[in-house]
Amino acid sequence: MIKIVTDSTAGLSEAIVRANDIRVVPLCVHFGEQAFKEHVELSNEEFYSRLSKVKELPTTSQPSAGEFFEVFKELVTAGHEVVALTISSKLSGTWSSAMAAQEMLPEAPITVIDSLSTAMGMYLMLDAAAQATADGATRQETAALLEDLKDRVSVSFVVDTLEYLAKGGRIGNAKAFLGTLLKVKPILVLQDGLIEPLEQVRSKHKAIARMIELTEERVNGRGKQAKISIAHAMSPDEANVLKEEIMGRLGCAEPPISEVGPVIGTHTGPGVIGLGVYV
Repeated sequence: MIKIVTDSTAGLSEAIVRANDIRVVPLCVHFGEQAFKEHVELSNEEFYSRLSKVKELPTTSQPSAGEFFEVFKELVTAGHEVVALTISSKLSGTWSSAMAAQEMLPEAPITVIDSLSTAMGMYLMLDAAAQATADGATRQETAALLEDLKDRVSVSFVVDTLEYLAKGGRIGNAKAFLGTLLKVKPILVLQDGLIEPLEQVRSKHKAIARMIELTEERVNGRGKQAKISIAHAMSPDEANVLKEEIMGRLGCAEPPISEVGPVIGTHTGPGVIGLGVYV
């Protein structure tokens, strides 16, 4: 049987993890000397509550190779094959850890894939992979599907401030937006695994509307076939408005809404809202 392994930045709910028997290896958030495994030792609510009170921003760290090794070994010993999907290697060392673990089991049927994405992008890729394996796809077929989706999944998001991305060192070329008026809301995208600037919009409402326009252009009349996911950090009302508007404009199925967890939230801050899509 094919088993899917991923990391906690995908933001999968417990219900989805259980339904698809997905193994999730957590990243860590560090508040000073205290380290917390995402979704295991620190909930989203606890994290954002802490974040609002600290003067120094937390830091994040990837899982060790040993953590991936333990999961891989358990699964292959039980007779399973493994497909592992990680956060972009250009944003985290998680992929390197998973690859190192794979190399510790050189004869094992394990394929590790760099998603070049995270959050809602990984959500879409994992959903497709879970459906494929449920339909009987082999490890090689599932891996090929994920490699194909890497080039097809588009991720865009709006942050309330670039402060978190800048301090966390994940800002990439979006640093070009630093120093602009505080009221400007940047639309950012994941491109080739990196955060890149797209546009500056005067308000968050207009930024979300612009994300919908860009998504509509991307699907190019194929809205009913589009696969979409939404993610947010402490902005459920805005996420629901985005969901209703995107369904109305594209005629797509109801997109799932997930919460941005502590690791991604460390770098985006609260208030981020994002959209993943592919056709």
